[in-house]
Amino acid sequence: MIIIGEKINGSIPIVADAIARRDAKFIKDRARIQAEAGATFIDCCASVPEEEEAETLKWMIDCIQEVTDLPISVDSPSADVLAQVFPYCKRPGLINSVSGEGNKMDKIFSLIAELKWEVICLLSDDTGIPKCAQDRLKVFDKTMEKAKEYGISPSRIHIDPLVEMLCTSEDGIAMNIEVISTVRKRCPDIHITAAVSNISYNLPVRKMINLGFTVLAMNAGLDSAILDPTNRDMMGVIYATEALLGEDDYCMEYIGAYREGIFGPKK
Repeated sequence: MIIIGEKINGSIPIVADAIARRDAKFIKDRARIQAEAGATFIDCCASVPEEEEAETLKWMIDCIQEVTDLPISVDSPSADVLAQVFPYCKRPGLINSVSGEGNKMDKIFSLIAELKWEVICLLSDDTGIPKCAQDRLKVFDKTMEKAKEYGISPSRIHIDPLVEMLCTSEDGIAMNIEVISTVRKRCPDIHITAAVSNISYNLPVRKMINLGFTVLAMNAGLDSAILDPTNRDMMGVIYATEALLGEDDYCMEYIGAYREGIFGPKK
């Protein structure tokens, strides 16, 4: 599983406060603990007004790169900000994110076409977030056509089906599972990601919903997730699910992660 560590995000009040105070130690500590916990990418999201965002992200990226060599997931809803900031990273990482809205894909795909950067593609467009699986898959098809136009291989793309709150859903996660499984069948080499905690907003004991969703989504084809890698229960469930799905020969990854203390009793 590709783990995109979510703990450096200005939408989290304690992180927003650290960003406002330019508390470099706080940002560095959060980057370090996520790297030690097994993250693949460190997500970096400022959540400040767009006119401040590029410079804020550059400062945050600098903090992260001082303590870890892990690639950064540069996170902004603005294609213009992403275009300004991603070259500031020392190594190729992940653009988070683009959608079918306006010319966002053209803008970002043209910039990373000849590079090794990966990109999260949201299944939304100018009409918003489609309400049914069929319409989200139409956005997927258009996304892949655009990626092919720029020579971006499926292995560099993380499709985000846009997980929404379970408590406002009429069909549980059936639509998400249909989208994930269909994308996986159509394009075996692509990555499929999700912000796992979105599923449990406004529900009690959210971690139970998050854990259950992760197992079901992985079974459908999810292989990338935006989550908290320091959540030992979540990391244990991920390694266990990979083993149960036959993606971990002789459970060696599961055993190794346990021995390294990524999950299980703290040592």
